[in-house]
Amino acid sequence: MKRSTTLLSALVLAVSAGTALAATEDLDVRRLTSSLDQLSADPALGGYAQAEQARAREAISQMAQYKPKDKLHGHYLYIAERRVDIAKAMAQYQDAQVKSAQLDREHDAILLEASRLDAEMARRQLEQQRLQNQMIQEEAARLQQQGVEYSQALEQAKAEGEKARQVAAAQARVANAAKKQAALAEAAARAMRDMNSSDGGAPASTPATTSPKKSKKGGQ
Repeated sequence: MKRSTTLLSALVLAVSAGTALAATEDLDVRRLTSSLDQLSADPALGGYAQAEQARAREAISQMAQYKPKDKLHGHYLYIAERRVDIAKAMAQYQDAQVKSAQLDREHDAILLEASRLDAEMARRQLEQQRLQNQMIQEEAARLQQQGVEYSQALEQAKAEGEKARQVAAAQARVANAAKKQAALAEAAARAMRDMNSSDGGAPASTPATTSPKKSKKGGQ
């Protein structure tokens, strides 16, 4: 009876030990498989490092073929863990490369847009300068035309002034001549008055010339 009980206890211990070993083995497989599953399901990283993920799963499968008491189990466990780490690292690296390339493209696009804006600004500045130069030329032409018109008006004013001066000079000569004629007429009249005064006060057409004729006629 005691012998049967001992054998049963030994069997239970053996089964328990095997179950514990299986649980340990399953724990490593589950841990590494779960880590890979999380990587594959990651919306940002799951699409990267597909080859490395496949190698990691293959390493986990190889590890699962050996029991924890086997000498090669630890070796394949180490390889499986490193494969999983490599898959994660490669996925992160590829994601960083994609993001870096995206940033480079955005940077190039920003530089291109900046160049376009610079070119557009330069074109607008050139157009503004051209309009300013055109306005300056038009203003210079207008001022030149005004200068010509002012010169012509000045010449015309000078000509009209000269003409007015000549007319004024002619009028002055006529006035002087009229003054001289008036002075001569006044002198002649004065001379006539002086002559009349010296003849006895009789006017030039007095009856003194006719009275002798009347006395002579009366004597006849």
